[in-house]
Formats: sequence, C-alpha cells, structure tokens
Amino acid sequence: MQPKGTAAEYWKANLRLLGISLAIWFAVSYVFGIMLVDVLNKFHLGGYPLGFWFAQQGSIYVFVILIFVYAKNMDKLDRKFDVHED
Repeated sequence: MQPKGTAAEYWKANLRLLGISLAIWFAVSYVFGIMLVDVLNKFHLGGYPLGFWFAQQGSIYVFVILIFVYAKNMDKLDRKFDVHED
C-alpha cells in the first residue's frame, strides 16, 4: 500500500488538530471559567449563574466531548494518511 501523503504533511495536520483542541480547552477552562465569569454570571442555566456553571460543570462536559471529537478526527486523519490500525 502506498502512503497518501508525507510524514511532514501528517504531522502538520496532527499539530493543527492538536492546536485547535488546546485552544478550545483553554477558552472553556480559562476564558469562560475564570476571565469572563462575572459577565457570564448575568445569565442563568438550570438555576445557576452561567459563569459558575462553566467553571463547575460545563467545562467538564466540553472536555469529554472534546476527547471524543479529537479521537474521531485523529482516526480520520490516520486513515487519510494510511497509518491507521485495523
């Protein structure tokens, strides 16, 4: 089987996906949970201020979703470059 791309292209795509995932992680945990907490607390979700909810529950939900999205996208990337496991 012939590879569909070079190792450099694979790692560039891999690092791009990792960078996007880390940016989302940073935004949810630090920006929404700490920096914008006062602004978000003006809104309520489930009876709790939104800033508090993000800091306590929302970030955990986003992190779990992020894990599954990352794994799915890495699987697609591995298949695209023919480095997947069967």
